Amino acid sequence: MKTKKISIWLVVAAAALMLAAPGSSMAGEVYKTALSLAITGPTSDAGNPYSKGAEDYFRYVNDMNLLGDDTIECTIRDDKYETAITKRNFEEFLDMGIVFYLNYSTGSTLALKRDFDEVKMPTLPASFHAGNIEGSDYIFLPIASYSAQNIGLAEYVVDHHEGGTPKVAMYVHPSAFGREPVKDIEKAIEAGLDIELVETVEHGQDLDVTAMIQRWRSKGVEYVISQTVQSPVATMLKGAGNLGQVAESFGEEGKMTFLGAHYTGGNDLIALAGDAAENFYWTTSYIVTSEPGAGAEAQLELAQRYGRDEKTSNSHNYANGIMVAQVTTEVIRRAKARGNEINKENLYQELLEMNGMNAFYPVTTVGPVTYSKDDHQGVDTLQLYVVRDGAFRAEGKPFISEYAEKIK
Repeated sequence: MKTKKISIWLVVAAAALMLAAPGSSMAGEVYKTALSLAITGPTSDAGNPYSKGAEDYFRYVNDMNLLGDDTIECTIRDDKYETAITKRNFEEFLDMGIVFYLNYSTGSTLALKRDFDEVKMPTLPASFHAGNIEGSDYIFLPIASYSAQNIGLAEYVVDHHEGGTPKVAMYVHPSAFGREPVKDIEKAIEAGLDIELVETVEHGQDLDVTAMIQRWRSKGVEYVISQTVQSPVATMLKGAGNLGQVAESFGEEGKMTFLGAHYTGGNDLIALAGDAAENFYWTTSYIVTSEPGAGAEAQLELAQRYGRDEKTSNSHNYANGIMVAQVTTEVIRRAKARGNEINKENLYQELLEMNGMNAFYPVTTVGPVTYSKDDHQGVDTLQLYVVRDGAFRAEGKPFISEYAEKIK
């Protein structure tokens, strides 16, 4: 890669070298971390690019000597979205001596929550389920929770709907990942969010969504908010398109406007759904490569450096994997700069102090990463995107969900 092609990452590198203690006694050490996730099996369409993002950023850290002579060794294993495999992987990672851990699914994060606390392991999951951090001292969400994302979408509906109370259906993954945020939507409605939740549907294996779309139409559903992954959303959008039910503008009368949270959208959805993805509204805390900016440029350069294909390079889940690797690297860098030993206790402390003037700006997100003892949700800010002419474009400015704060 040409020198000019790595500019944005070198900004981080320069800061690291300036803050690292020269002649540190820890020079040349290897810091072990690990990632267990679904590279194959259910939700692997998200897990696969996620794993590559984390792998590439850690490779970059080592190749560019961002931690001086020290390096990060991240062991990445496929758990096929099976909690039993995740648990076995985690136990073996502990035996390896990891100091920081990256988990994946909602189910395994909830199942291992007590394990993480018992061994006092700072953990960042790929799951943004709000329940992950309830009653846990050691789990930290990378970005705004699924609940904040879904409620934020509902708030956008309320703010831009013309007429009375908007009628909304939810289309969710048949797991805790999909179901749990619905409960928080219901709490937000009780707190005053003015939508009517007409129906919640867990998608199955049946690719014929005609009956579901027609039933929603008969019930007057105007908006559909999805909390799942891209594949079933693409199937739904194609089915709705074939029935002529996709709104061509937000809130078009007599049609349905489709919206979704982080794992439903991104360029992967457009690749799967084609023209049917047009006018799909989507929210996440990550940047996208279809919107020019420093983060998009850095993501594409990293992918090019390590030979990733176009699909991976432009995936928001590739950015997702990069971001958790960035946070891991940053807490190690900060602990080194203080002259502290790199262990799980000191890295945990660095997470707790990542706020205020110590907030972290990774460029892969639309807002800063902040944590504290009482705040385990990294990036609070969300950005709404909408598909226009085959690409996700930013709609409005980044925002923070009002009702997600109210129901805490």
